[in-house]
Amino acid sequence: MYAIIETGGKQVKVEEGQEIYVEKVEADANDAVTFENVLFVGGDDVKVGAPYVSGATVTAKVEKQGRQKKITVFKYKPKKNYHRKQGHRQPYTKLVIDKINA
Repeated sequence: MYAIIETGGKQVKVEEGQEIYVEKVEADANDAVTFENVLFVGGDDVKVGAPYVSGATVTAKVEKQGRQKKITVFKYKPKKNYHRKQGHRQPYTKLVIDKINA
């Protein structure tokens, strides 16, 4: 059984036992998180939401919070003596999918 959930403005296909990285979720390590924005449930019987499947939830455990590698943002305008250098590290949450309730 698998499901497509919506989190962090993105859609993610998940299965039970899978580890996924998503945009930061406000929870501590080893907390349980429930996603109620389930768009699709697949498997033996298929359920398609309009836009969400009513009564369907996905439960996951937060394994860790972290930040990705640093990227450099560099703006430059030639011949105008303008340049700006900035770094950015995007926060993420690592989740382990426990159960898909459909």
